[in-house]
Amino acid sequence: MQNIGVGEVKAQFSSILHRIAQGEEFAITFGKRKSRLAVLIPFSKYQTSQPQRRLGVLSRKGSFRVSKNFKMTDEEFLGS
Repeated sequence: MQNIGVGEVKAQFSSILHRIAQGEEFAITFGKRKSRLAVLIPFSKYQTSQPQRRLGVLSRKGSFRVSKNFKMTDEEFLGS
């Protein structure tokens, strides 16, 4: 992964996008300390690294049931 400053990203944006499309990765640095602020990676890597999420326990594919007496406060739901 190559570090690249914000100014360089602005000046060479099209070139950097082309390199990302070829599989390169960049960490964007910012400020006097050149702290890493963000990472640019090919979308295909981002897409495959995200786990698929399911809503609760499904009784049948694509459906779920909620009991009629189900009660939960907002705090309980949010885990506060």
